[in-house]
Amino acid sequence: MSEAISDIGALKARLQATWATGNFGEIAKSYEDGASKFIDRLRVTPDIRVLDAACGTGNLALPCARAGAQVTGVDIVPNLLEQGRDRAKREGVSIKFDEGDVENLPYPNNSFDLVVTMFGAMFAPRPEKTAAELVRVCRPGGRIAMANWTPIGFIGQIFKATTSRVPPPPGVPSPLLWGDETKVRERLQNGTSEMVFARRFISFKFPFAPPEVVEFWRQFYGPTQRAFAALDTDGQAAFRKDLEGLWAAHNKGNGGSTLVESEYLEVMALRT
Repeated sequence: MSEAISDIGALKARLQATWATGNFGEIAKSYEDGASKFIDRLRVTPDIRVLDAACGTGNLALPCARAGAQVTGVDIVPNLLEQGRDRAKREGVSIKFDEGDVENLPYPNNSFDLVVTMFGAMFAPRPEKTAAELVRVCRPGGRIAMANWTPIGFIGQIFKATTSRVPPPPGVPSPLLWGDETKVRERLQNGTSEMVFARRFISFKFPFAPPEVVEFWRQFYGPTQRAFAALDTDGQAAFRKDLEGLWAAHNKGNGGSTLVESEYLEVMALRT
């Protein structure tokens, strides 16, 4: 259980450094379309207050701002927030990007009408604190919407391949538990009602073959880059073979391209 984490400060610093490594913005681009569709289903209306929790470079914040909402994005990684600010400036939309932790959000109770998170809050190491904070900052009658990778989905399999080579820190629950409906109900039951779940898919499209896709992720995705760095030469070769095998086995692309669909759990909860 997460209570067993011995030094949460050191762990948070490690997580922050991991996500700052590489250039997550390049990875985020690969599912911008899926992020926009997620927001479209929420029917965001002008002037509502929206929080994009663990926002990364703003994949959810931007479509909310385009819809006219008052949007705040929060994340622990400063360079991702800078990319989000640059994206908002280029588009001419107003978004407030704050440095902050989803386990201890820097906002008063009931601050937002809608709290959203996509493949972000699920990676915080103490899920019970994350769940409590998402509920706390959402007003009664507001909504909490999450997109979380499932254990059986493609990214879930990538995660398992990674942790089989480089074990996670002791005491940290698997982020993939956020992709389990029963576990999500348990975590969000205090303060929410009318939870609705749906299995959705996000498509990853690349104009090159699986071996190049693996190299792309090794270069730009912090967790993958850190995993490679933790292995010796033989371990890196075996890890690369694992990843290339997964991308190739799930590839629906042709002509040297890659198209892989990954399942995620869409969570919609009403704040009581």
